[in-house]
Amino acid sequence: MPNLLQQLFDNPVVSRMRRNHGLEHATIHVVSQRYPNSSYIGRSDPRGFFIFGDIGTEALHDAVAEALERLHHGEEQLAIHPNCGTNYLTTAVMVAGASFLALMGTGRNERPLDRLLRLPLAIVAAVFALVLAQPLGSALQQRITTSSDPGPLEVTAIRRLSSGRPTVHRVLTYN
Repeated sequence: MPNLLQQLFDNPVVSRMRRNHGLEHATIHVVSQRYPNSSYIGRSDPRGFFIFGDIGTEALHDAVAEALERLHHGEEQLAIHPNCGTNYLTTAVMVAGASFLALMGTGRNERPLDRLLRLPLAIVAAVFALVLAQPLGSALQQRITTSSDPGPLEVTAIRRLSSGRPTVHRVLTYN
């Protein structure tokens, strides 16, 4: 299995996606440090990433450059973000799975009271899954969905796509 996973990571499209995702997170960390009372959202793809949030193009350009430099200098933690979709997806899958397992066996022939009696078990299972999902989501980011090593990744353009609220920027990369 590790060989198969490494082959997947070596795929050029997947590799670019992971590096862009890491740079997107690092950029959000940098802009969040510079503008602490603002909120930013990012979406990555193999060609780069989008940044949603009220920030000027030049300020974003500076933040992306700093983020890329800091990743190149080994600040791996910048590639991991607590509000990443990987964390949310991990949490949703684990909580839904735990609740499903706790309620297994309640079929059509059971009375509603039978399901109600299992509700405390489902709640405890969901909370347990929620607690486990937090470190698991970060581990999945670190090992699978992002890369803290930008390698030869270069930023080729940063374009403002919308000036409404929120402002949308497209960051294009190449390697």
